[in-house]
Amino acid sequence: MKFHRSLVGLCATAALVLSLTCLPALAADKAFTLSSPQLKDGGVMGMDQVFNAFGCTGKNISPELVWSNPPKGTKSFAVTVYDPDAPTGSGWWHWVVSNIPADVRSLKLNASAAKTLPAGAVESLTDFGAPGYGGACPPPGDKPHRYIITVYALDAADTGVTPQTLPAMAGFSRYGKVLGSASLTVTYGR
Repeated sequence: MKFHRSLVGLCATAALVLSLTCLPALAADKAFTLSSPQLKDGGVMGMDQVFNAFGCTGKNISPELVWSNPPKGTKSFAVTVYDPDAPTGSGWWHWVVSNIPADVRSLKLNASAAKTLPAGAVESLTDFGAPGYGGACPPPGDKPHRYIITVYALDAADTGVTPQTLPAMAGFSRYGKVLGSASLTVTYGR
């Protein structure tokens, strides 16, 4: 009986020590997440975020984006909207925003056209040939395209991106600086 009590006491002590050691680590490892009231991961893009040119008749409104739990050491964020299914051989960049300050956790609905991006944030060139949000507009009759919206947490406050930086160079400017990323994917076809 004495041995049984000692064993139970030892197991209880071990469980307490393990829980006190592991719980802070679990709390510290909350996932870096991205969400949007307009775009649901795995859902279909609405007409508000579709382009309004090239035969597309959307409103071309950049989505509201909200992120949480960025990695420690984050000094800035970048946001991209990318279509890997565009018939170009290299996809299509619909939005590239860099140098978003580290204390920012969201971009407002229509932030691109309304010029309400956070101070210091830079919109660079997209594959439409101009800075700013360009909505979905896949070729008619093509299978629905995927649109991957990603927020990157970076260990640099300024990546050197300007409004005239090409999408590939904006990607290169993030190279080696990404602490973590969070994405959601939506589809759209016509």
